[in-house]
Amino acid sequence: MLIFQTSYYVFSYFPLFLFQFSVFNMKPLQIIIPSREDPDSPIIDLDLHLPLLCFKPEQVLQIMTCILTEQRIVFFSSDWALLTLIAECFMLYLHPLQWQHTFVPLLSRQMLDFVMAPTSFLMGCHIDHFEEVSTETEELILINIDNGDITHSKMAEEELEIPDVPAQAAETFIKRVESLQLHYDLELCHIRASTDLGELQMRRRAWQQKLNTEVQQMTLQLIVNIFREVKDHLNYEHRVFNSEEFLKTRATGDQPFYKKVLETYMFHSFLKARLNRKMDAFARLELSTQSEEDRLNLMFHTPRRLTMEKMASKRFNPQYMISRRMVISMPNLQDIKLPEGPARNSSLRRIETSVGKGRMFSTFKIPEIHFPLMFQCVHSYYTDFFNHLSKAINTLPPDNSALLARYFYLRGLISLMQGKLLNALSDFQNLDKTDLRIFPTDLVRKIVETMPPSERLQADRKPELKKLISRVMEKQREVMKIDDHVKNFELPKTHMQLDDFVKRIQESGIVKDIDTIHRLFDALTVGHQKQIDPETFRDFYNYWKETEAEAQEVNLPPTVIEHLDKNECVYKLSCSVKTNYGVGKIALTQKRLFLLTEGGRPGYVQIAAFRDIEDVKSTTVAFLLLRIPTLRIKTLSKKEVFEANLKTECDLWYLIVKEMWAGKKMADDHKDPQYIQQALTNVLLMDAVVGALQSSKTIYAASKLSYFDRMKNEVPMMVPKTTSETLKHKINPSAGETFPQAIDVLLYTPGHLDPSERPGNAHPKLWCALNEGKVVVFDASSWSIQQHCFKMGRSKLTCMIMVEQSHVWIGSQDSIIYIINTHSMSCNKQLNDHRSDVTDIIVEKKNGIPSEAYSSSLDGTVIAWNISTLKVNRVFQLPCQNLTSIKLHNDQLWCCTGSCILVASTREFQLQMKIEHHLKDVSSYFLCFQLFPEVLHLNLWASYSGSSDLYIWNTKDFSSTPQKIHLQDCSEITCMIRVKNQVRHIWTVFTCLPHEIGKLSVYSTLG
Repeated sequence: MLIFQTSYYVFSYFPLFLFQFSVFNMKPLQIIIPSREDPDSPIIDLDLHLPLLCFKPEQVLQIMTCILTEQRIVFFSSDWALLTLIAECFMLYLHPLQWQHTFVPLLSRQMLDFVMAPTSFLMGCHIDHFEEVSTETEELILINIDNGDITHSKMAEEELEIPDVPAQAAETFIKRVESLQLHYDLELCHIRASTDLGELQMRRRAWQQKLNTEVQQMTLQLIVNIFREVKDHLNYEHRVFNSEEFLKTRATGDQPFYKKVLETYMFHSFLKARLNRKMDAFARLELSTQSEEDRLNLMFHTPRRLTMEKMASKRFNPQYMISRRMVISMPNLQDIKLPEGPARNSSLRRIETSVGKGRMFSTFKIPEIHFPLMFQCVHSYYTDFFNHLSKAINTLPPDNSALLARYFYLRGLISLMQGKLLNALSDFQNLDKTDLRIFPTDLVRKIVETMPPSERLQADRKPELKKLISRVMEKQREVMKIDDHVKNFELPKTHMQLDDFVKRIQESGIVKDIDTIHRLFDALTVGHQKQIDPETFRDFYNYWKETEAEAQEVNLPPTVIEHLDKNECVYKLSCSVKTNYGVGKIALTQKRLFLLTEGGRPGYVQIAAFRDIEDVKSTTVAFLLLRIPTLRIKTLSKKEVFEANLKTECDLWYLIVKEMWAGKKMADDHKDPQYIQQALTNVLLMDAVVGALQSSKTIYAASKLSYFDRMKNEVPMMVPKTTSETLKHKINPSAGETFPQAIDVLLYTPGHLDPSERPGNAHPKLWCALNEGKVVVFDASSWSIQQHCFKMGRSKLTCMIMVEQSHVWIGSQDSIIYIINTHSMSCNKQLNDHRSDVTDIIVEKKNGIPSEAYSSSLDGTVIAWNISTLKVNRVFQLPCQNLTSIKLHNDQLWCCTGSCILVASTREFQLQMKIEHHLKDVSSYFLCFQLFPEVLHLNLWASYSGSSDLYIWNTKDFSSTPQKIHLQDCSEITCMIRVKNQVRHIWTVFTCLPHEIGKLSVYSTLG
């Protein structure tokens, strides 16, 4: 017992979650702390499979449902220890969700009246008190661990209806539980016998760690499967969750579960984390298991529809047919007879009960404690501890930054216990370069707030500590300003002007783009004053959602599906019409029009691919004494013109086909699939406007949304021939954002094959830095989003470079260099040595291997970094400021400032050359430059602000007049990129015009 108290005394100051997989020896006690990839995950120091031994998988799911719906739960057992273990296991099963109410796993006889509390709770009692608790309190969930029973208290007048976990998630969970090896004795059968007690203990520990990991992954997958589609009903800008629409998309049998869960504090806290885009275990697993369709949906905000692939799969899955049934007030929904699903346990009726490879670890020996615990002994202990840690830090290889961070953290805590606050802050500041995830923000803030004035003055004299303190206190102010509320979407009750209408439409999740919403406002207010009444908004919203629900119910036969691409979706079906191809319904996908023929067997007849359309007309044909509205579509591939007697639908389909045709043409011309997605949104908005207004002006109102067709006729966007031939693909990193955002920096990182990575990480990537520190990463093989909008501070990002295969460095105007781990796509390190805007970063390679990195800042500072240790090798201060970019050539550093270009040696940072500004206009300054090595000499290419001329110097003779190349139709040259490394080099020059989109000019260095 004395040993336990001693060990607790030592560890009480150190959060255990901060350690890697480490072994701490303390005679005669040995404590092993496993490493964790997720710093927010709870400490696992118990056997997570115990509930699976006590309950069947179905019962485990029932208990988790009780916890998720925040019931009043009481565990019972004859074993006091088992009460705590089982209760704690279920708390860990919920991660990253957290129980928000009273949690008392051990309740004594004198405290039994606690179970009469009216609020939610989870408690544990000895089995001897079962009858007393069950008869004196109502609406309790009673769980008997000893025999695996789940019942309710006897005072309840009606049986408690506890819904089941959603069927598909439950089925996956049960299958994974059944595949687990829960008995260690069976595991021993496959392992050779051993007489070494230590080896047996190590084997048992390794087996338990492996099983714990499997159980954690299994329960996390369950939580992700339950709540995966919550994100589809969130509006991040306005912090809105559309719970009503989310419920409508749930299976009929699953809705009772979600109705209860959505009302809980636990789910509300979960929503806050999603809206804050928290990258926790849930977000990481959800992201890693996203389908390609989900990744594309992040790029293109289009209405939800079933792809042909999903439609084909649901034909063989009766449960899926139930799960996608929309519960919405549609005219014939009540007449639909649902297929019989599997029997579901709708209440708490009793369910009948009838090692892997070892991990690397490091060892750190904690000093022994000397008794008695007098001041001298404690002071000596801390001194020894500090010295042990300092020795470990000095001997640790620099590439082991994660373990180094743990040592810095520990030493900071020891310094704090010694009262050496400045030393503690210095060690915590070192976490920036080793592992930023474990930086103790709250602890540092408390140190700063309680620091004596004399020590605070000393800290302010040290630039690195002053910056650390400023950052921590600023972060605290930002936390206080964060809007953490969650709103539920509600239909408006008053008339709306344009601004309020924009906000409502964005909150509803229908459209995000401001310009599109403005056109929708014009369409809905045709013939009225410029405001929208609540009834019109409700009719439009309901029609949109009903159309979306009906589209989910479209069920094409296999003979039709085989003609369509797997990612195609049916977005609209006409009524049954007569055409020259037969009688049937016209179907619209994002790629084509086809006729779903009727008769004995529904068939497929191609009408037209949008790119093949040559002409579209709306006309009439005579039938007896009537003139029937008819749509005619002429294609390039067929001589016969398609005709359909669409009657009252003709005008709408005419608008729809012309808009899709125009959108497809622009998408092909500009190599930008976003155009066709925008056209789809436009035609569906037209359809909803016509359905909602039901007036004589509905077609005119819908025509307000014909954006691409109007652009084609009024302002043709011709793509220059050179651009059309060169352009391969166009993407919009701002897709899904409320406003278009400028791209500040681009970085392309090549793909690589690493067996330790999942296949997606081996693909090349395109990194796009947007405003306010946002970064979007695309998979450059499929152009789908790899990582959606993570943030590096709040300032503009200025430069990006891949320093090593696994790290990208990003410079910012906040003077910080952020280091991104390309495997985890997270920022675990940052460099804070610059005092002004970081303007450029370059890498020096020796024999193809990165050796040093150089970074520059606007105040003229250049820092040389050791890439492996992230330590500063050298610092050089230029004699002038406004340093905008740097280049490296033959151990020389070329630095571009506003008035001149300076050349310095990389070793001693000695100034060797200065190229002066030579133009007569003193207000102009250097904008950019490039170095180009010729056979016998080096050429310098440079541009000036406000000048359309490109100047080229021979670096052996700067006294001679530079060669000048004039660029036509150009206001100034903003950047130059060297794109080929062959003998005949090609340079690319971006030029920016005042009234046009920036152009790309290509020049030969030898021409």
